[in-house]
Amino acid sequence: MNIRLILLSYFFLSQTQAFAQTTLSGRVLDEKNHPLPGVNVFVKGSFDGSSTDVAGAFQFETTESGLQILVFSMLGFESQELKIELVGRTINLPAVSLREEFNELNTVTISAGSMEASDEKKSVILRPLDIVTTPSANGDIIGAFQTLPGTSTVGNDGRLFVRGGDASEVGIYIDGLKVANSYGTTAANVPTRNRFNPNLFKGTFFSTGGYSAEYGQALSSALAMNTKDVAVRSQVDLSVLSVGAGYSHTLANDNRSISLSGNILDLTPYQALVKQNFDWERAPHGWDLELAAQSKLKKGGILKVLARTESGGMELWQAMPGISGKGVLVNLKNNYSYAQTNWRKAYENGWTLFAGASYSHNRDQVSYDSMEIDRANDLTHLKFTAVKDFSGRISAKSGVEFFIHSYAEKLVRSALSRSFDEQEGYLFTEWDWYLSRKLVLRGGLRAGHSKLADQSWADPRASFAYQVSENGTLSLAAGRFHQLPVDNFRVLNPNLQNSQANHLILNYLLQTDGITFRAETFYKSYDELALLEGNPQSPSLLKNGGSGYAKGFDVFFRDRQSIKNTDYWITYSFVDSKRSYNQYETQVQPDFAPKHNFSVVIKHFVPSLKSQIGASFSFNDGYTYTDPNFSGEMNSKTRSYQNLSLSWSYLPKPNLIIHGAVTNVLGSENIFGYNYTVAPDESGSYASLPIKQSAPRFIVIGVFLTLSKDKNANMLNNL
Repeated sequence: MNIRLILLSYFFLSQTQAFAQTTLSGRVLDEKNHPLPGVNVFVKGSFDGSSTDVAGAFQFETTESGLQILVFSMLGFESQELKIELVGRTINLPAVSLREEFNELNTVTISAGSMEASDEKKSVILRPLDIVTTPSANGDIIGAFQTLPGTSTVGNDGRLFVRGGDASEVGIYIDGLKVANSYGTTAANVPTRNRFNPNLFKGTFFSTGGYSAEYGQALSSALAMNTKDVAVRSQVDLSVLSVGAGYSHTLANDNRSISLSGNILDLTPYQALVKQNFDWERAPHGWDLELAAQSKLKKGGILKVLARTESGGMELWQAMPGISGKGVLVNLKNNYSYAQTNWRKAYENGWTLFAGASYSHNRDQVSYDSMEIDRANDLTHLKFTAVKDFSGRISAKSGVEFFIHSYAEKLVRSALSRSFDEQEGYLFTEWDWYLSRKLVLRGGLRAGHSKLADQSWADPRASFAYQVSENGTLSLAAGRFHQLPVDNFRVLNPNLQNSQANHLILNYLLQTDGITFRAETFYKSYDELALLEGNPQSPSLLKNGGSGYAKGFDVFFRDRQSIKNTDYWITYSFVDSKRSYNQYETQVQPDFAPKHNFSVVIKHFVPSLKSQIGASFSFNDGYTYTDPNFSGEMNSKTRSYQNLSLSWSYLPKPNLIIHGAVTNVLGSENIFGYNYTVAPDESGSYASLPIKQSAPRFIVIGVFLTLSKDKNANMLNNL
């Protein structure tokens, strides 16, 4: 009797279980309707499932019942979920299509007009460490970027000139916030430097044109520098150089860090030992203090603060053509402060928000012979952006910006003064569409309004990239760009309007492990440039109306693989640029735009010597200038510019670095133009004096010591 009961119960349960089973079958295809083998298909929350075969087909049984979720997943494709009612029968599903999953690692990137300098991007050109160890740069960010394509070396200036554009046409940003007066104030023909230290930054984005709609007010280029996140350790860094000394103290834990740095600079001892071409009354000198803090927030995101203040000056005699004696005494004093804070957070729903504010203050006190000038410049920048990843294929960045800008200058002895106050507002949006892993489109629009100029404008920008081979990408970028005149023009005529440039760029980028090849051709037009007529001090004769163009190509090749322990890059740029601007009535080749620019940088590490030896060579075909002894504008050109620089970095201990560098080793007598007398002499000739470099060469020797619990840590770890 018991046996019969057991058999009856087993038979009943078996039939019930058989009745509850559901058989699922179907096919999985890609977007081109090709079968996808190896797709995992399963009932969510259960162990029931299968994988597709070579025909993309699957079939499996499940004991789950009721409303369930069927999951389709495969590496490299977006997962898909399908709600289905399981009722204990065979279900043949319609074909399911999976879309490729796109991310920065497997999709093409737009490289037209842009060069990333960060370990986080595929298109790495210069890292912070490259900037510090480039021999000709002497630790200056701009000096290193002058070895990249599209730039011109103007040795008596030191700022960044890009593709036939003036240095004022390059916008400089830190964490997306505008930096006013980012170069140190200097006297005429005395090269300047960027104020900020490279070890602040984890990477930079440098455009040679066609840059993002996020940035504006720059006819040529945008240089965006991103500060580091939380420091990895607490440490003290000491530096002693032939031109000054520095101290930096960093306190850090897993969630926050703060760094305080101070530097002093005085070239007096140095100039007493090294020959100078200029007659210095007081060598360049100064000090700076810098604070950088980062904090990870409890609910996610990061908050950063950066503050810097500095003071400096110089005094020298500037020789004047046709005048005997030392010339004119120039005394310059500068005070500068910059502060910013920004917050960024990424949310799980695909949104990333950013909010930031910055303030720049610059004051120059200049004494030129018997004339004393006092200039003050203040800029406040407020910015908010929102990035939304709608899917792996569509993302958008939008934002709003507001600037408050004031400028004032006065003649101290005569109590004459002039000034302007400006407010500017901007809206921008930029969308990326990944049509496939090989093709991406980007469209952007930036709109702005100037209260002082009473002008509104809109700049459309577009670009695309297509992967033509496994490692090669072809990109095209086009756009319109506006920029208001420089401050010393606007204070003469506050009604001046924007100048305009249109960019068209075609780029090819080839990257393999350790090798980068980049070739780019471009065309840029200029309209409504500022023109001076008659007396430059008369506001009524300063107006818009100048025009011009810049066209050419550049080539960049970097190899970190072929030669053991060696990294080198070669750059060549050709720029054909002409414009009517400032006092020039006809379109001329600007004195800051040499046609041919060439540079080579080589760095070789010698393990047996614990040393890195570096060399860099820069060349251009000379600078145009106007010789009044002949007819025409910009009718002459200097001989070619040449500069061979060498460096040696020695690590006797892991935490100790000894570094030495010398520029213009061969002592090339580079000339940047000529100054002429205002009137001719009795014979009808205009006397002249050449504009030379401040010294035949520059030599720097430094000792850098790091103190921390990690005995292997040094300053290079920060880069």
